[in-house]
Amino acid sequence: MSYFSIFFQYAGQYLKTRLTYRADMAVEIFSDLLFQAVNLIFILVVFGHTSLLKGWSKDEMVFIYGFFLVPFAIFGAFFNIWDFTDRYIVKGEMDRILTRPIHSLFQIILERMELESLFGVVTGLAIMFYAGNNLGLSLHWYDPFIFLILVAGGALVYAGIFVTLASIGFWSDSRTDIMPMMYNIGNYGRYPVDIYNRIIRYVLTWILPFAFVGVYPAAYFLGREEWYIYAFITPLIGVIFFAISVFLWNIGVTKYRGAGN
Repeated sequence: MSYFSIFFQYAGQYLKTRLTYRADMAVEIFSDLLFQAVNLIFILVVFGHTSLLKGWSKDEMVFIYGFFLVPFAIFGAFFNIWDFTDRYIVKGEMDRILTRPIHSLFQIILERMELESLFGVVTGLAIMFYAGNNLGLSLHWYDPFIFLILVAGGALVYAGIFVTLASIGFWSDSRTDIMPMMYNIGNYGRYPVDIYNRIIRYVLTWILPFAFVGVYPAAYFLGREEWYIYAFITPLIGVIFFAISVFLWNIGVTKYRGAGN
């Protein structure tokens, strides 16, 4: 049985389960919308006191935020591994995962998927459409394809960073990890990197490349030619970071000692 077939079977069963409790799913979607609205309001409040921020207008900032929501929603739907160490290492559920003849990371992705998070894609597209309309942006026939490639690259960047962090759990089974802090750092990718100092820009570009989730790929559609090179290497950065994370994961699995040791 192919991985694609397994994925769609899991997704189908997940949707059946979630639709059984539609009120819970509706509350979760509403909570996500409320959280996204708060972040959007923050941007609007900032621009209530200034017309430009380091040369970026309000609508450009809103557009970047909308773009950021799309790859972030895909990441949130399929890489919900923020509690990996506690659940799978400390509590021993990794033992169960390793008894099955399917790649362990793929199994965890299936178990922890939250498909309702994909609603964030709709929200992000709506925000982009609103801001793009205000900016008078026009699209070429090939831009939707470039958009899909850049979104995939951004989602892989996020996935690569957090799978790498989860892999640390194979060497350290401490309940306390840096996942929550990293989620907060990831929020910096929603804003143009040139509003930060040089050190933070470097970190957000090459160490923890959250800038490739939001501002760099969005810059292509905003016509910011000075950022084009970063926009076009977004897929490459995503593939590299995700490949490194899977490599570290595979090594980590060989170091796993089991819950009874």
